[in-house]
Amino acid sequence: MGKEARPNWDNPVQFILACVSYAVGLGNVWRFPYLCQMHGGGGFLIPYLIMLVLEGIPLFYLELAIGQKMSLGSIGAWTAISPYLGGVGFASVVTSLYLCLYYNVINAWSFWYLFHSFQSVLPWAECPLNSNQTGPLEECEKGTPTQYFFYRETLNISPSIEENGGIHTGQAMCLVLAWVLTYLFIVRGVKSTGKVVYFTALFPYVVLFIYLVRGFTLHGAVNGVVYMFTPKLEQLANPTTWINAATQIFFSLGLGFGTLIAFASYNQYHNNFERQAVIVSLINCGTSIFASIVTFAIYGFKATVNYENCLDRTRLLLLNTFDLAEDSINIDSVFEWIERLNTTFPEQFAAIAHKLEGCDLENELDTAVEGTGLAFIVYSEAIKNMPVSQLWSVLYFIMLLLLGMGSMLGNVTAIITPLRDFKCVSNISDELLNGLVCVFCLLLGLGFTTTSGNYWFTMFNDYGANFSLLFIVLIEVIAVSYIYGIKRFEKDIEDMLGHRPNWYWKIMWGGISPLLLITLFIVYIVNYIRGGTPTYQAWDKELGKSVVMEYPVFAQVFIGLLLASSISCIPLTALYVYCRKRKHGRRRETPPTVNTLST
Repeated sequence: MGKEARPNWDNPVQFILACVSYAVGLGNVWRFPYLCQMHGGGGFLIPYLIMLVLEGIPLFYLELAIGQKMSLGSIGAWTAISPYLGGVGFASVVTSLYLCLYYNVINAWSFWYLFHSFQSVLPWAECPLNSNQTGPLEECEKGTPTQYFFYRETLNISPSIEENGGIHTGQAMCLVLAWVLTYLFIVRGVKSTGKVVYFTALFPYVVLFIYLVRGFTLHGAVNGVVYMFTPKLEQLANPTTWINAATQIFFSLGLGFGTLIAFASYNQYHNNFERQAVIVSLINCGTSIFASIVTFAIYGFKATVNYENCLDRTRLLLLNTFDLAEDSINIDSVFEWIERLNTTFPEQFAAIAHKLEGCDLENELDTAVEGTGLAFIVYSEAIKNMPVSQLWSVLYFIMLLLLGMGSMLGNVTAIITPLRDFKCVSNISDELLNGLVCVFCLLLGLGFTTTSGNYWFTMFNDYGANFSLLFIVLIEVIAVSYIYGIKRFEKDIEDMLGHRPNWYWKIMWGGISPLLLITLFIVYIVNYIRGGTPTYQAWDKELGKSVVMEYPVFAQVFIGLLLASSISCIPLTALYVYCRKRKHGRRRETPPTVNTLST
């Protein structure tokens, strides 16, 4: 490893903002609200906060301590602890590489939506006309304009993963732009990143606050917020609720990628990372709750609009069927009139009963959506119904873009920092090395801009990191607690902070956190096996909606490679070190030969 002078953050605030910018990402906006909706609204906060204390903060602290002590990236830090553990660093780098390949595609989508927001009518607000200009496209009518714009205009998606129609030029250009921006943010390493994080970490909060104020002024927003904070405590008896809370904490804080180790390696040796670990973890948790309030306000607005539209359609059906005066039925009296007409004209009512929709506000609020479906379809549908929708669209997609770019800074740093520690690249300038990494990721990432690219994106998102990160962090905490040793680790922390960690940290590292990780690891494996053949959501243009399809054999093989490629680095590196040491040991044991022949 190279031993040249290591750059440092200009001040501790830069380090905190870098960690916040990395940890607070798209998952806080589109994953946490979904879990709240699925697991009892405000009741989900109870297991979430418990898991933060038992798992999130201790493991966050551990990774910061390792990075600051060793002043090396993930590969160098774990090799310094034990040469046999160098594979943990390699596994982190491979996992971060997978993440970089597809994560910037989301930023490309944000660019695409941002550029399309500068129009007099948002393109996802209404269906485009058919080729005859006589009416809207049939595919769009069967779905919704927001779905059509995402699947057909943004992705130009193919019917299945087995069909590919080449690269989407617009998306490819947006992806190039996303990588150019990423490169500019990291061009001079930590010196560049330290300046950028002031913007990527703080500006999303400005937008979220603006959306909070705007959200509460929307019709029906209160319905969504009340729904969020109404706890369904029966969900606490559901083991899945606790598993999802632990998993969300784990992935939300960005553990296992090597980013936190890389960021902490640029700290001053006596920096108080203990306080910073608690601060960043609490900020991340608070942001999830804050973003959920904003999201549920939007949910409430969207659900109320859909509910009232449903009532209005029912009102018109009753007026036309029973020849009633236009003002005789209003939205508030629809259900009352249904009862009255059903009693008064049972035969006539029975004829239209199959046309009546089940209008229910609670059902609208119960419809849970996560991931890209929430960020690019549900939010877009809500935005199009707002006054001055273009302004809110621009603000929203700038916020998404900054959240995504902030996380990308950490993802790329997790690759570049370990590489920079090797002597073979120590003579390459930051600008060149960072550029080579960005170009490499861009070229591989272009595959996600093909017509079947979204299916590969889903595959990487589902299988590229989850399993491997659980395994990586489990090995990390076991290695520190039982191979490196808690007492030795305590002394290192005392050397940096001037005091030893208290009993809470030691109990978490030595027992609680490893047990939780083992449980999550086993549950993941059991769910994967019980799930049968892996499936994905494919867009069916005939139906105008997503349908479930099984991955073909080649895709299943690729999933297996994704799962194995990163975690296999750990045993393979240990095996390589063992064989190398054994080989050198034999050389030392072999006595030198003496030539006894006289010349």
